[in-house]
Amino acid sequence: MSPSWFMPDPVNQQEDATIPVATYRLQFSSQFTFVEATRFVSYLRRLGISHCYASPYLKACPGSDHGYDIVDYNKLNPEIGSHEDFELFIAELQRNGMGLITDIVPNHMAIMGCSNNVWWLDVLENGQSSSYASFFDIDWYPVKKALQNKILLPVLSSHYGNTLEQQELKLTFNAEQGEFSVYYYEQRCPVDPQTYSLILSSQHEQLRNYFAADDLVFLEYQTIDNSFSKLPSRTETAEEIIEERNRDKEVFKKQLAKLCADNLPLTQFINFRVAEINRIAGEDGELHALLEQQVYRLAYWRVAGDEINYRRFFDINELAGLRVEDEKVFDATHQLILSLIEQRKIQGLRIDHADGLHDPVGYYQRLNKKISAILNVEVKQDTPPIYIVAEKIVANYEYLSSNWPIHGTTGYEFANIVNGVFIDGAAEKQLTHCYVRFIGHRQNFDEIVYPAKKYVMTTALASELNVLANQLSKIADASSKTRDYTLYGLRNALSEVVACFPVYRTYINSQTVSKADTQYINWAIEQAKQRSRAADKTVFEFVRHILLQQHNNGVAAKDLLKFVMKFQQYTPPVMAKGHEDTGLYLYNRLISLNEVGGDPRNFGNSVNAFHYFNQGRIKKWPHTMLCLSTHDTKHSADMRARINVLSEIPRQWQETVLRWRRLNKSKKTKMSKAVIARNDEYLFYQVLIGTWPLTSLTDAELAEYQERIRSYMIKAVREAKQYTSWLNPNEDYEQAVNQFIRRCLSANSSFLTHFAEFERQIRKPGLYNALAQAVLHTTSPGVPDIYQGNELWQFALVDPDNRRAVDFSKIGELLTEMEEMSAKPDFDRPQFISSLLENMEDGRIKLFVVTQTLHFRHQYAALFRDGEYLKIDVHGTGADQLLAFARKDQNNFAIIVVPRLMMHLVDKSLNDIWADTWLELPENAPRHYQELFSRCRVTAEPVGDYLQLCVREPLKRFPLAILSGVVE
Repeated sequence: MSPSWFMPDPVNQQEDATIPVATYRLQFSSQFTFVEATRFVSYLRRLGISHCYASPYLKACPGSDHGYDIVDYNKLNPEIGSHEDFELFIAELQRNGMGLITDIVPNHMAIMGCSNNVWWLDVLENGQSSSYASFFDIDWYPVKKALQNKILLPVLSSHYGNTLEQQELKLTFNAEQGEFSVYYYEQRCPVDPQTYSLILSSQHEQLRNYFAADDLVFLEYQTIDNSFSKLPSRTETAEEIIEERNRDKEVFKKQLAKLCADNLPLTQFINFRVAEINRIAGEDGELHALLEQQVYRLAYWRVAGDEINYRRFFDINELAGLRVEDEKVFDATHQLILSLIEQRKIQGLRIDHADGLHDPVGYYQRLNKKISAILNVEVKQDTPPIYIVAEKIVANYEYLSSNWPIHGTTGYEFANIVNGVFIDGAAEKQLTHCYVRFIGHRQNFDEIVYPAKKYVMTTALASELNVLANQLSKIADASSKTRDYTLYGLRNALSEVVACFPVYRTYINSQTVSKADTQYINWAIEQAKQRSRAADKTVFEFVRHILLQQHNNGVAAKDLLKFVMKFQQYTPPVMAKGHEDTGLYLYNRLISLNEVGGDPRNFGNSVNAFHYFNQGRIKKWPHTMLCLSTHDTKHSADMRARINVLSEIPRQWQETVLRWRRLNKSKKTKMSKAVIARNDEYLFYQVLIGTWPLTSLTDAELAEYQERIRSYMIKAVREAKQYTSWLNPNEDYEQAVNQFIRRCLSANSSFLTHFAEFERQIRKPGLYNALAQAVLHTTSPGVPDIYQGNELWQFALVDPDNRRAVDFSKIGELLTEMEEMSAKPDFDRPQFISSLLENMEDGRIKLFVVTQTLHFRHQYAALFRDGEYLKIDVHGTGADQLLAFARKDQNNFAIIVVPRLMMHLVDKSLNDIWADTWLELPENAPRHYQELFSRCRVTAEPVGDYLQLCVREPLKRFPLAILSGVVE
């Protein structure tokens, strides 16, 4: 066994260095830089981490706190650190024998609000003649003729005409660069150089005040003006003409800049022209005429949902989709990342938003091929040359296709299956009754998500649906058998199919359709037919044949595939906005189930379901990432663990929450006829259960907590879109919610006194749940990822709450104290463990559990990387309260035992709970074991054709056990 506090050697101990032992997610920003991270690398190693897992750190919009709004793929984010800072960070990782996994964003980049996205600005200046026009997923030929060969830019806070009249649009001239731009506050829109003549106006009578007709400067100015007007049109797409335009426009700009630099009167005239154009507002002015000639059409932001003609990340106008399926785009966006991989500075990648890609499988294949080439290793069909995982939500009835050449996903499905183990499924009926009684009506999650998805398609994502419908209409028109399907009918049919789609998307990239994708499409079609009120439902058979690549009447196979692949990029944002960002904020029966990738209809999981899930993973995705909390989760794992206790006391919870409603009735002061809705009130009480601090609060700390809850609740009610929304905020309702929260959480609130008493009753079993799931996290098949700060208690809400700064110095000091204590010759381990249990609130117990299990995982890296997973049956009176499994390889055998559903047992003596509870081990298992946390030794006794191991001894000192033995 390991010494009392095992420290992994800095040299990587793995035989297969591709697979991390454990990762640790760091959120980089201007508040947490490479310099800061470098300071804490040694702490991460001491914790037991093998790879730092970094949020995106390429150049993003100024002030970005997450890094997903990239503006330059080939530069580091200067707010995070310089090249030298990055090199020092890498050197410190290497010195500690650690690797780096980098989160990359191939699907989209930021285009608005910051004027430093060179590619996008070039497209706005040159349209289809831009060298980067093919980089962005733009529909240059939408149905609306006014938008053909243009890009809709929905950046205005009011209607375009009003904005124009209010003179909020300003033409500017950069004399040093010789170029013109139109600004809407900080938003820069370059002017098409071919239209510069509308500004330069070399025949303007005002020029006579500056120059004689034969002045050489004046003649040169006329020549430059004429040259700009004769540039090739921005709609030209021939490569040689694009090259000519891009070369000549820059030459002419430089000539104009030099002429202005040498001739002050000329600069004064151009400034006069700019002022003259800006001075006359309205559609009769020159500014409007100039804007009408540009690549872009400036528009009110609310127009985006209906008419935007570039693909976005979900419904975020500021993030434009990239055509990374184009090899030129791929190379341009991966140049720096591939260089860092080649230099051995990056050992793994996390691919953000895999479902947004045109062809995820094709993307991973190309990525692996490129990495294999630069590392000079053999290309393997199904195994990446470095560790690669995809950010992908998998439904509980969905399987990630084995043809994805990656190591797995980022682990949302694991978080949900683990969470379900700590929910008492027998309480579903009672908790449903409680929920219905509290809110006054019955909720059906299916009937929440379906209309939510329809709503998204008629508002935020209507434009994308229009594009699909138009493409489908062209396909229908190509055959006499289908041309009678109207555009309106096809659009409605597509809307129904997407609203009924059971998964995020299918992955068809050829004329061959997998069995799974066929099943999902057929399900959606049948559900859509049942829900539809269309007079002619044969349209759904037409859609089915198109999606399954079975239509062959007058349409080329490549055109059918093009439509299908576009369709596949549409279903994910609809699912995300309808299910994740609406449904999960509306259905509040037990909010610990309302998690990313979760399904609140699935009320808990049995122990056998957990075993089945692990056994399947070890066969298909043995090295997938495992997470409990991430920057994307709606509730942290520790928060969910506390809320789960409510499933063990449904009757008591009902009595309590109804009492709270009575206590707080007076706090619902009507303000403009608005009061907090019962559904939102029910959500509020569960949020308090999950997040209430474990230590007493000062007045300042209570005020800070109130603000956290208030911010979350406003976000939640806006996401629910029932009484307010992001699109149309209802100030009266939001003020009523704020007032209710403030009154409930005031220091002298009678509710708060009663709440604190109830929370204390469920606190300990909730913390036991959290410790147990932490052990499952670090011992199950796969690679555990610790989200920053979660080695201590973290009762965090959805972002931005879960991205708050982490005090690494404090955590490091706690770890140092425990290390120094354990190193003393007179270290009393039983007394130390007792102190951890008596003071669970201070978080040291979780740090102890996480560190011990990670060190154990390091020590037996091969066992956890390649070992078998064995279900262990539990017998006796405490059998339902334990979950046990074993990891086994040729040399080692480790048994993991954790408690569950402990609400009614937690105050009993541990001796009494497990007095006659035992594990059934296979007869070829070791007989002798040492327990990791308490260091006690136990022996299994043979009984018939198996071994019996009593758990009373290992669990009486500590509520969790990891028992290790040597295979003889």
